[in-house]
Amino acid sequence: MRKYIFLFLLVPGFFQFTACTSSSPQDTFNTAVLSCNTIHDFATEGLLRQLESPSVRMVDGDKDKVEQMKRKEVIEDKIQVVKEYHNKVKQLKETEDSKELVGASRALYDYVLPVYEKEYRELARLYDEGAGKESIASYAQGIQDKYYPEFANLFDKVTAAGKVYAKKHDINVQWDIQTSPQFK
Repeated sequence: MRKYIFLFLLVPGFFQFTACTSSSPQDTFNTAVLSCNTIHDFATEGLLRQLESPSVRMVDGDKDKVEQMKRKEVIEDKIQVVKEYHNKVKQLKETEDSKELVGASRALYDYVLPVYEKEYRELARLYDEGAGKESIASYAQGIQDKYYPEFANLFDKVTAAGKVYAKKHDINVQWDIQTSPQFK
């Protein structure tokens, strides 16, 4: 009887383990390509607009009391999301089939994360401490000038690899929707 109970517990555990170690083409695509939508506004006017007019949040759970979020909180939230997706992309198993796609996605996340952690934190600090508009605009423009060209290049590589991968695996995607940053 113990043998059957052990077997009963072992078999589902084995399938759960093997399911976690390999991803379906759709899951790989979702993680490597679609997650990049969260950083679509990197080094663009779009992210700058979010910092200029940050969201509000409820104060002490009171729906009638709201306050503007600090820019630091906006960037920290963004960093958290980027780190989560970056970790998911790093955990993707590279196969011969997915190597180009996963590599392109990893390179994109490897590129943007340090910029969020350093330059965007500094930009948020400038906003929160009430720095002059010229100082903020100059720092933001410096980020765009320095990082946007390579970001756009890496983003386009993910998109190109994603198109090939999606076609090969019959993943239905509408690519005619804006797929590369155009905010600049």
